Amino acid sequence: MAPTTPKVIFLMADYGHDPTETAIPYAAFKSAGFQISFATERGTKPACDTKMLTGWTQKLLGANQNTLKAYEKMAASLEFSGPIAWASPEFTLDPYNLVFLPGGHDKGVQQVIDSSIVQSHLADYFPGTERHHGSQKAIAAICHGVLGLSKANDPYGKSVLYGSTTTALPGIMEQGIWWATRAVLGNYYKTYGAGSDSVEAEVKKRLNFPDIQWKSSLSPTPFVVEDTMHNYLSGRYPPDAQLLADKAIALVQKIMTPKDENRPGVIKLAPTYESS
Repeated sequence: MAPTTPKVIFLMADYGHDPTETAIPYAAFKSAGFQISFATERGTKPACDTKMLTGWTQKLLGANQNTLKAYEKMAASLEFSGPIAWASPEFTLDPYNLVFLPGGHDKGVQQVIDSSIVQSHLADYFPGTERHHGSQKAIAAICHGVLGLSKANDPYGKSVLYGSTTTALPGIMEQGIWWATRAVLGNYYKTYGAGSDSVEAEVKKRLNFPDIQWKSSLSPTPFVVEDTMHNYLSGRYPPDAQLLADKAIALVQKIMTPKDENRPGVIKLAPTYESS
């Protein structure tokens, strides 16, 4: 039997996502042979944050040349140019092996983070990632994408991440870049405006034991967290995007590999998948 092609979907706002957190994973999934889909609210072609793509903000704070090339290819792709509508009554996440939630701090990302429709879809999908069920479904989220996932509630009103291990954008990083740029960029780096809680604070208050479940690092070394109960991976900010994508690919390939426990004569090797 021919292997099934893994399917991944990016859930996005019309505008504002970070290009590194979107284009770098897209390039990795494309290289790995995944079938890729994008979804926006009404099926409008999305656009990532132009401040990270052009002008002095790009040169000082934004995407590097590798990301710019990856974004150009992604923007010209059929998948990116023809997204499906996550607000459609027919939309479902069920066909996908991986749901990818990119981040971004521009105000436009509130469209997907705060959508009750998206939250409902994520709440329906997340239980299917439980590992003990032999699930072939996974979720990966980075930066503000984790915030969006944390706002999806189970039938008891608790976040789907209530019992999960996770990371997201560290508060000290978010506050630091906001203070460093507010004189020229205003509240650009605060998605919900001055005085709003950081992503870290928002996510932590939805966890059962935040002191235990929240994992983070202030090191520039790429950092990705793998939950032990679900097929769920999380990253902090753009420099983690490549590692997050690589680990997501390895995880999806692992969970979609047929189990051979009942086949005689099969020698099983120890897994080599590594988590941070």
